[in-house]
Amino acid sequence: MSEPLHVLYEDNHLLVVEKPANMPVQADASHDEDLLTRCKAYIKEAYHKPGDVYLGLVHRLDRPVGGVMVFARTSKAAARLTAQFKGRQAKKRYAAIVAGEPKPKDTLVDWLWKDESTNTTSVVPEGTAGAKFASLEYRTLARKNGTAMLDVSLHTGRPHQIRVQLASRALPIEGDMRYNPAAKPGSPIRLWAYALTIQHPTIGESLTFYSMPPWKEFGAVVQMLPAAEVCSGVYLDDGMIVVDKEPGAEVEEELYGALSGLFDPIYPVHRLDANTEGLVVFARTESMRDALEEAFYRHDTEKVYHAILCGTPKEGRYVHYAKKDADAATMRLCRAEEPGALRMELAIRVLERKNDLSLCEIELFTGRTHQIRVQTAAIGHPVLGDDKYGDREKNRQHRVRRQMLLHKRLSVFGKTFESEKELALCEIKGIETF
Repeated sequence: MSEPLHVLYEDNHLLVVEKPANMPVQADASHDEDLLTRCKAYIKEAYHKPGDVYLGLVHRLDRPVGGVMVFARTSKAAARLTAQFKGRQAKKRYAAIVAGEPKPKDTLVDWLWKDESTNTTSVVPEGTAGAKFASLEYRTLARKNGTAMLDVSLHTGRPHQIRVQLASRALPIEGDMRYNPAAKPGSPIRLWAYALTIQHPTIGESLTFYSMPPWKEFGAVVQMLPAAEVCSGVYLDDGMIVVDKEPGAEVEEELYGALSGLFDPIYPVHRLDANTEGLVVFARTESMRDALEEAFYRHDTEKVYHAILCGTPKEGRYVHYAKKDADAATMRLCRAEEPGALRMELAIRVLERKNDLSLCEIELFTGRTHQIRVQTAAIGHPVLGDDKYGDREKNRQHRVRRQMLLHKRLSVFGKTFESEKELALCEIKGIETF
């Protein structure tokens, strides 16, 4: 007996369900139970519909792949949803576990050709007869035992697109019997349609639906996929959450809002500037909040950042003193003996240099507001992209609009966490890469 249908949302115009892995979307030559037939049976029984039930199929998932699917309950909804998928207004996000070494993030652009006789797709040169343009982007969420979990956003919707494009970069999806030669028979494919965003066909409201893949080894990452717009999961237990924050997200606004919808209660225990990306810690209990705040206050943590700085600083430790200027929302350098002066200490190590920029590792020994930005500016090597303390002319020259600062590594209570993100000099405009 098949499992009950997992309904995520329904109203008079929509039925959103979780497609089981290895179930065809509609009837095929296998004569196996298909999702469309099951959904029609559900509507017929739930709403006591006589005769044939209308249900519009407006998009598809490959048979082996599970995840979110939407069906239209009216012809009007079907027409409008079909237009959204064809016009790429509908947004689809997938989670994938791949073998190999993916980049922290990448955009893949190819031309794909489908062989109808074998139902396989391949990457071909541009201009090949029948080939279609294909584009996607991914970011790496976590790595474990030679595999990596990716968050994939589709820009186009070609047959087998994600599977083929990743495999062509030596990143085959685990369990993909068609495009991964190392896949073992009977193993489920590790590709899951975890999020779908559409505009409601009648009221125009933006709706996002989620379905979490059953991958226990990446438990913390999987549980935080609904917050993927602002962060990715790094660590989760009964007392603490560690996330890898996206640039632009305010810790106490977007980030807290996204996570509090998944976990309640949660308590922020330290801060990152909105435009700084990387590791942020939340407590899940009041006692853990108090313990973490004490650890950060006493500097019983190791905090390591990566930054792209203007010029090349001298390696070593630096100590400065500064006071908060509340009116200007800045930190102002001052003498140590001034009332209210705050001591700031950090160490800089140069990892790489190219032209007029350098990639540096910075260890914080104190934790002051804007500390890295203030101290690096004070020694004449500000963070690239910093509009408050930095070199605006240099920012314009390199076309950088956000500060190149990443909280890369954090150790607390004997545990060490590391961001999957990287800052790369070669990606900065005007940098020679020979």
